[in-house]
Amino acid sequence: MEAVMETKVYRVQGMTCGGCAKHVEKALRAVAGVTGVAMDVAKGTATVEGRAPFEAMAASVAAAGYEMVGPA
Repeated sequence: MEAVMETKVYRVQGMTCGGCAKHVEKALRAVAGVTGVAMDVAKGTATVEGRAPFEAMAASVAAAGYEMVGPA
């Protein structure tokens, strides 16, 4: 049976440049269950693929100095 992957878009506060986006992307990729990440600094969003719990992703992003505030 094939695992179902989810793709969700989340708002991230504090990203102001490409460097910020790289830090957030690295934090998200470190979370178990995340299989893909695409950042959009202009929109302040992260598109995440996988099955990671929001709480784990938010904690990792917070440790990087940003805030994941929920679905975009």
